[in-house]
Amino acid sequence: MFSLFMTNKMEINESLLLLSLVLIGFIAGVINTLAGGGSLLTLPMLIFMGLPPVVANGTNRIGILIQCFTSVAGFKSKGISPSKFGVYLGISALIGSLIGAQIAIEIKGDVFNKILAIVMLVVVIFMVIKPKTTFANTLEKTKGKHFWLSIIAFFFIGIYGGFIQAGVGIFILLALTSINTLNLVTANAVKVFVVFIYTIAAIAVFAYNNQIDYLYGIVLAIGNATGGWIASRWSVKKGDGLVKLFLIVMVIAMAIKLWLDN
Repeated sequence: MFSLFMTNKMEINESLLLLSLVLIGFIAGVINTLAGGGSLLTLPMLIFMGLPPVVANGTNRIGILIQCFTSVAGFKSKGISPSKFGVYLGISALIGSLIGAQIAIEIKGDVFNKILAIVMLVVVIFMVIKPKTTFANTLEKTKGKHFWLSIIAFFFIGIYGGFIQAGVGIFILLALTSINTLNLVTANAVKVFVVFIYTIAAIAVFAYNNQIDYLYGIVLAIGNATGGWIASRWSVKKGDGLVKLFLIVMVIAMAIKLWLDN
């Protein structure tokens, strides 16, 4: 009787964790699609659920891939489709992501923990202090030197995205708006398409090295995909004060834990 009670209790706890993962995935899907930084929520959640940081890093990509697919579909339903320019950027980022993912696999666990802790703090600080960007109706610059500057930039963005992913959307938007002067809607559409392309390569590397928990990945993807679909069809206007506060508290706590754990 007691053992049956304990078994049922464990099943309930596991179910609650999975439901929480879906909810966190949904919020992250919205954040990732509108700006970036959703992995600052999903990575700590996956680690909290017992996954080693490297496995959490690989598992997180399943949700990202499906989320980007639904986001691309959502943008397309509103008449915004990726251009050839986005394909070129995606290929460049894909090559970089192969390097980044392999680095994440080969690095020692305790070193990875500390790097992840530092990166999470740096990204959330950047999210808070970065200046507001105005998106005027300026001419898009996607040819000539601007094209090649973007190709180089996205190769390095791909390395970062393949390595950790957390906050990569912010850096992509920064590149697209500063180098190519894309407006916010177009930049977001290109962003999710580029991430979709390079995430395929990153998943292949993590999967080959058995660093993915597919159950948690699929559950996370349900939330990510729903959030991505809804957010991609929303207006680009958003209120993010509460999200930033939540991110700051959560990321600082998880960064301290990662730094102190051996």
